[in-house]
Amino acid sequence: MGNNGKVVLAYSGGLDTSVCIRYLQTMHKLDVITVTVDCGQDDDFKEIEKKAKAIGAIKHVYVDAREEFARDYVIPSIKANGLYQSKYPLATALARPLIAAKAVEVANREGATAIAHGCTGKGNDQIRFDVTMRALNPKLKIIAPIRDMNLTRDVEMKFAKEQNIPISAEAKKYSIDLNLWGRAVEGGNIEDSYFEPPEDAFQFINFANDKAGYIELEFEAGTPVAADGKRMPLIDLIEYVNDKAGTYGVGIVDHIEDRVVGIKSREVYEAPAAITIIEAHKDLEKMVLTKHELAFKRMVDEQWSWLAYSGLWQDPLRTDLDRFIDATQIRVTGKVRLKMQRGSLRVVGRESKYSLYKNDLATYAAGSTFDQNLAKGFVELWGLQSIIANSVAAGATSGDDKKTKGGKK
Repeated sequence: MGNNGKVVLAYSGGLDTSVCIRYLQTMHKLDVITVTVDCGQDDDFKEIEKKAKAIGAIKHVYVDAREEFARDYVIPSIKANGLYQSKYPLATALARPLIAAKAVEVANREGATAIAHGCTGKGNDQIRFDVTMRALNPKLKIIAPIRDMNLTRDVEMKFAKEQNIPISAEAKKYSIDLNLWGRAVEGGNIEDSYFEPPEDAFQFINFANDKAGYIELEFEAGTPVAADGKRMPLIDLIEYVNDKAGTYGVGIVDHIEDRVVGIKSREVYEAPAAITIIEAHKDLEKMVLTKHELAFKRMVDEQWSWLAYSGLWQDPLRTDLDRFIDATQIRVTGKVRLKMQRGSLRVVGRESKYSLYKNDLATYAAGSTFDQNLAKGFVELWGLQSIIANSVAAGATSGDDKKTKGGKK
């Protein structure tokens, strides 16, 4: 047994967290309990347990949190059109507070004095872990060996080799984070902002379908419940959309992102289901919400996405915003049809029993119920102040010209 008790480590099985086991043992003299939280990352969890114990963990805990992740994190994100900087569907950001919460649960249960993670000091994950862990149990000491020792990836790999810690071939090329809602690819050549990510960097995306294809999504109160006419649980639906949209090349996000710590980073994500579902959801909202609801909700969605991205999942504001968002979703029920081809995605049809789009009002054909005579007075009043402002500006300019001419005499 260690001199200073036990530490619970959020363990993925990757390079960072694997070297953390050894650092926690040798430098902190702690017994390490590893926790792997399944958020849909499709790993070999038996192998992860074997690896953790081989490196020296005294106990390993596996938590299947897929249902909880889908219900309590992904669904609210869909309702909030969760996209950080209008691009990133928050896949990793959403999973981190859940992983942190499960690690705290294990630490409380095991009587641990400390809790640990494998985050660097450069990224956002450290904030997501630290803030959640502190919010849920401020008495636990947080240890982050990679950050605390200012380690770089090459130093970690050298240490792993010296300590006979196995490293996967993928880890040597990229740093990967995967869950039900998307996949993040970092490191290697991708750090060059002008370098095009090679095909082997992707798991879901390919161009197997060269011709155009369609997908139909059905929503009930803002939540997707069916795809292509088949009702299914959300986890199955996400996997179905991931597979289908991915074969049309839909779902690559490649952008320059502003991290919370002030660094601009080049980020590459693949999230066919998230991109497709959010695009459909936003379109359906435009059909059933008033322009005033939409305008205000856009601000709320942006703030919600920022809170999720920046590690403030536990802040009361996020739950406050959820209440408003839930109120807007009551009428977000209907079907959306999308067309996909070689990476492009666009909505081509939508219908809802709550639709505010009325054909007999919008049509230019005979049978329109819209009285055009009503528009004349509205147009005059609508532009009245703009017209007066231009008139005043023109008069002021004219007056300035007269003064100038008078001054030259």
